[in-house]
Amino acid sequence: MKKGYIHIYTGNGKGKTTAALGLALRAVCAGKKVFFGQFVKGMKYSEVKAEEYLPNFEIHQFGKNCFIYNAPTEEDIELAEKGLKICERVLNSGEYDIVVLDELNIALYYNLLSIERILEILENRAEHVEVIITGRYAPKELIDIADLVTEMNEVKHYYTKGVMAREGIEC
Repeated sequence: MKKGYIHIYTGNGKGKTTAALGLALRAVCAGKKVFFGQFVKGMKYSEVKAEEYLPNFEIHQFGKNCFIYNAPTEEDIELAEKGLKICERVLNSGEYDIVVLDELNIALYYNLLSIERILEILENRAEHVEVIITGRYAPKELIDIADLVTEMNEVKHYYTKGVMAREGIEC
């Protein structure tokens, strides 16, 4: 790949992270190297074990064990900033073919990071790096620079009937 593109998976429906993981699997199976950075997440979702099974796949979490339900804490902000520094280094290194910034849109929505900084980092990344950004509430500034935007819309979800997250499906 000579030029990397920017993908955004957003919307209120299930499947944004799942789609990014599917693309990551496809890329690894094609011999590409993938970095998967999860903002706001710290729970040990099943995908954090992927490094054990997939060569050329690396995953890091930049969040606490619980999701943000109210105002973010200083710790939330510090973890996001630390994660962004790591992701910036990865994006600039050219060492990876695919870089996933999972839930980056949520980190922006909660003002853990600035959109100006994100735009600068994306602009200065190694040219061949494909970037996948996930999360609800994708800001217009990211949508404007993206090459591909997919919006997942919830039509029906069993969660509304009380079905909690199931290991290997939602977590």
